[in-house]
Amino acid sequence: MEDHRSDFPVEKMCAVLGVSRSGYYNWKDAQPSNQALLKEKVMERITYHFYDNKERYGSPKITHLLHEEGFQITERTVSNYMRELNLRSCVSRKFKVVTTDSNHNNPVAPNTLNQAFATEKPNQVWVADITYIPCNEGRLYLASLLDLCTREVVGWRLGDRMTVDLVLGALDDAYEAKKPPEGLLHHSDRGSQYTSEDYRKQLETYKMEASMSRKGNCYDNACIESFHSILKKELIYCTKFKTKKQAYDEIYEYIMLFYNRKRIHGALGYLSPVRFAANFAS
Repeated sequence: MEDHRSDFPVEKMCAVLGVSRSGYYNWKDAQPSNQALLKEKVMERITYHFYDNKERYGSPKITHLLHEEGFQITERTVSNYMRELNLRSCVSRKFKVVTTDSNHNNPVAPNTLNQAFATEKPNQVWVADITYIPCNEGRLYLASLLDLCTREVVGWRLGDRMTVDLVLGALDDAYEAKKPPEGLLHHSDRGSQYTSEDYRKQLETYKMEASMSRKGNCYDNACIESFHSILKKELIYCTKFKTKKQAYDEIYEYIMLFYNRKRIHGALGYLSPVRFAANFAS
């Protein structure tokens, strides 16, 4: 019986490649293996998680998410698949603007925290700092307060000047949101904003104890600086803010919707800060 699949182009191709016609059709009609189908599915889920988290997750976090979905896969395999897919998480660039003005005669609190970053409950220790945000419409500064236990950003303000009002606004927002008990330890650097009379009085009003880093020692406030570094790596360096409104809107979305509520942290058992804090509420 004549094989109607045979035609001159196929015959010529097989001759050029040095393969038989039957071998070509066996290859053409072959079904993908279970391993190939699994790889295809895994790569599909890797791509989904990568873009669902706005290109901010690398192989460790994506591996954890795949494990939650039931895939038995190593981080190394995920890394190899991401390389095949040409998926690479945001990479930080070096950019440093000094935001600490310690050239003042204001009173300085002792370093009570002393790098004891492990805390048992929320609202025991808050750490505060200011960082620079580039914007085409004019420079901006972000003042943030972070809960050491949950890593949640409990208060923040964005402004075009590093004023006492900027850090006071972030403190007031944090206090109104969390209503912490008396005795909370508030740690910051020795910047003039945090050592100002107005700020010290507000800490007293809120029954908070002030703690400050040693002069020139960035490690004393490493956790809040780490948050600002993550913010810059995952948002600021990946985005060009044309206007101050755009900067505010995107920083709001990042902090309030992504970082606090969605972004998983290895140190929190791969939970987001809000989900980790919920364990204490329950």
